[in-house]
Order: sequence, then structure tokens, then C-alpha cells
Amino acid sequence: MRSRTAKRIGSLLPAYIPLYAWLIFTIILFGWVILASLSTTRDIFTNSLLGSGIHWSNYSGLFKDQGMGRYFANSVVYTVVSCIGIIAVAAPAAYILGRARFRGRALASTMFMSALAIPSILITIPLFSVFVALKLTGSVVTLVIVYICTNVPFGVFFLTGFFSSIPKEFEESAAMDGCGPIRTFVSIILPVAQPGIVTLSIFNFLGVWNEYFYALIFANDSSARTLALSLQSIVYGFANTGNYGGIFAACMVVFLPSFAVYLFVSKRIIAGLTVGAVKG
Repeated sequence: MRSRTAKRIGSLLPAYIPLYAWLIFTIILFGWVILASLSTTRDIFTNSLLGSGIHWSNYSGLFKDQGMGRYFANSVVYTVVSCIGIIAVAAPAAYILGRARFRGRALASTMFMSALAIPSILITIPLFSVFVALKLTGSVVTLVIVYICTNVPFGVFFLTGFFSSIPKEFEESAAMDGCGPIRTFVSIILPVAQPGIVTLSIFNFLGVWNEYFYALIFANDSSARTLALSLQSIVYGFANTGNYGGIFAACMVVFLPSFAVYLFVSKRIIAGLTVGAVKG
């Protein structure tokens, strides 16, 4: 038994060595950025991180002087509302495409699939023209609509496999108990498809939180800026003034929420993808 274990470990060792080397490098790099965000510019350039002590002012200055708290709140609103809106639109559409049989179903599925292949830059000018005509540019609502509409195709594609794999006995039992189609979908199907919905919500959170291109085009008012946009202006401003500790602190403020979400729900992501792969 020990010899078999040793042989197995020996056979896997060539694959684990690069993996652990990459992991160690990532941890060291991440740790360096954290220490740099708490150091002064002099400490960073003299390679003596925290040499003059811990400077929490790098973080507090972002919220007091740079107004990063407002941009952080904007990103939270964009992300939460968009994730809810994407699920609200994509889940019923995916349920119909995955469960119902009707004329034009194949065409509808093909259209959603085709939308995934359309480059975002290709639809930017038409979208901007529409919002200008509707006088919605620079509004928080505009960016939320853009995020929902551009992420629905992937949401439909992702959830269709989950809904199509649910046994029909669930719906038959609900019908026998007097449940209508809407109540069956809300009370029975959605809880069963929870792994897929949670996984999709996590993907949407990470994508919307870190999104930059659409925010640059449609959130052109300073009051509607996202955290990613504020990071750009802060980095440019601090680079000109030589405040590199503030630059690293700003990067950490943008990065930590998405990192924390992924850290706590990574098992759900893997479980959701595994369920989808097995059932789909």
C-alpha cells in the first residue's frame, strides 16, 4: 500500500511542482502589494516596506479626499441590481427554452447563442445612440440596463442546461397539488436549480464589479462613476504626485471585494459547474 502511494505521489509530482511554484509566487506578489499599500513612497522605492511604520492614511485618504466611498457605493448598486435583473430575465427564458416545446424554440436558442459571439464594441455606438435619444446618458439606470442586457444571453445559455435536466416529476407533482406554471417555477424549479443560479450570480458579480468599458462610455457623469473608473483617475493623479502607496491602496480597495466573494463561494462555483456538466 505504501509503495503504491509513493508511486502515485511520484507520478503526480511533476504536475504539482509548477502548481505550487505558481501558488507561492502569487502569495508573495499579493503580500507585497498589501505591504506596499500600507507603506510610503520612499519605503516602496527603497525596498523597505513598512520601514516607517503602518500608514493607514493611504486608505483613509481615498475615502476622505478622493471620494472613493461614493464610487464604491455606486459599484455596489450596479452590481447587486444587475445581478438580480439578469437572473430575473434569464431564468424564466432559460426555463422556457429548456422545458417547453414550441415552434421557434430552436431559432430562439440560436439567437441567444449568436448574441454571445457579438463583440461588445460592435453594439456600443447603437446603444449609446438609443440612450442619447431617450436622454438617459449619465444615469445610473443606463448602466444597469446595459449590464443586464449584455449578460442575459450567457445567463440563458448557462441556465438552460440546469432547467432541462430537472425531472418532469417535479412539475407533475406540483400540478397535482394545484400549482400553476408560475408558482411551480418560483416554488419548485428555482430552488432545485439553486446551484446554477448561485454560480451564475457569482460570475455576474465578478464581471460587473470589474467591468470598465461600458462604464467608461455610459457612466460619463462623475456622480455615476464606478469603482473601476475612479481607480483610473486616482492612479493617474497619484502617479503625478508620487503617492505610490495610495496607488496600491486604491488597487486593493477595488480588488478585495471580488477576491473575498470568490474566496468564500469558490466551492459553490465548482459545485455548480460540476452539476451543470453532469446533468447537461
